[in-house]
Amino acid sequence: MNRISRWKKAFLFALCGIMLSWLASCGGTPSNSPPANTAAGKQEIEFWTMQLQPEFTDYFNTLIAQFEQENSAYTVRWVDVPWADMERKILTAVSAKTAPDVVNLNPGFASQLAERNAWMELDEKIPAEVKQLYLPNIWKASTLNGKTFGLPWYLTTRVTIYNTDSFRRSGMNQPPATYAELATAAKTLKDKTGKYAFFATVVPGDSGEVLESFVQMGVSLVDTNGKAAFNTPQGKTAFEYWVNLYKNGLIPKEVLTEGHRHAIDLYQRGDTAVLASGAEFLNNIATNAPTIAKSSASAAQITGDTGKKNVAVMNLVVPKDTDVAEGALKFALYVTNDVNQLAFAKAANVLPSTVKALQDSYFSTTPTNATPVDKARVISATQMKDAEVLVPAMKNVKKLQKVIYDNLQAAMLEQKTVDQAINDAANEWNSQS
Repeated sequence: MNRISRWKKAFLFALCGIMLSWLASCGGTPSNSPPANTAAGKQEIEFWTMQLQPEFTDYFNTLIAQFEQENSAYTVRWVDVPWADMERKILTAVSAKTAPDVVNLNPGFASQLAERNAWMELDEKIPAEVKQLYLPNIWKASTLNGKTFGLPWYLTTRVTIYNTDSFRRSGMNQPPATYAELATAAKTLKDKTGKYAFFATVVPGDSGEVLESFVQMGVSLVDTNGKAAFNTPQGKTAFEYWVNLYKNGLIPKEVLTEGHRHAIDLYQRGDTAVLASGAEFLNNIATNAPTIAKSSASAAQITGDTGKKNVAVMNLVVPKDTDVAEGALKFALYVTNDVNQLAFAKAANVLPSTVKALQDSYFSTTPTNATPVDKARVISATQMKDAEVLVPAMKNVKKLQKVIYDNLQAAMLEQKTVDQAINDAANEWNSQS
């Protein structure tokens, strides 16, 4: 699970934490594929996933064999691409019109290419009764300007992993449920133990967790015209929340320079008491920090007054230029149907994006002698009723994060007042959008 966990750690807190590199090149990529019409007279569907080998090799080999048996006109060639390489490889392949036929991405990155009309539009190709199989809020994550560019696949929602020993030593019996409670807990922990409650990076190119917290606190990031909508009393309150934590020494100074990886390191060393992560990360803690794992428990995701909770989505997209369009869409729908989503969710300890699969008892009841991961999985699944992609697909979303984080840092360092920071952020965004 280490490989898929690395995806979640990068994506759950950097829901849009992807920097485009449009000038990158990649010699010898998997895009050097044979033509769709194979020698055997069958059409080949080239399918790219992100870093799912070798943990799920057997799962995909079985799935592909079943698809080929049920659809004799097609063969599927599966190529697994390392997470760090996917952006440049797919950008190069799309530009060269040599892209695979089905690609595993996420809405945040896929939307950047959707702006360039790279993907097949699905609204007229998928019947309403098929669309209704997927969770409505999750379906919306792969839409841009009212057009659907991808099919939802697997999901994760953050849970609050916390160190019960640290809380007990500080006189607290339960973890915080809201950001207001988190601030209180941060002061109590610092006063009683000298340690920090948590770490949340404001490095512009890294995690989107702080940006998501704005939405959870009731902030609208942009209006219907794409202009800044965060220069409001709610936006000022959100800015002040993070600035005050920093100025009062309640979050590490490294939030300005270190990414989300540092949050994981701090928790596993016992230097923080709270970590926001996916349920499956408890397995990593057990491996990397067994002493910390013994005192770790999980609770619902921390949120704001809105009660909103984040969900991270992985999807499948079909390039517009595929020469096997019918087969590619058929395969993408096959991978994401109820049966196959449920099987993969159980294998990978993630959540499915179809209504029926999520209703399976696996996600609502814990087994006898349940492990911490079992308990966290049920908490994670229960949150889906309130979960949504907090920062939806939008044009230049990474620039928006950078503008806000740069000015938030300036306020933390007292280079600007909060009012100046939020006004400058709004003006800078509006000049770019």
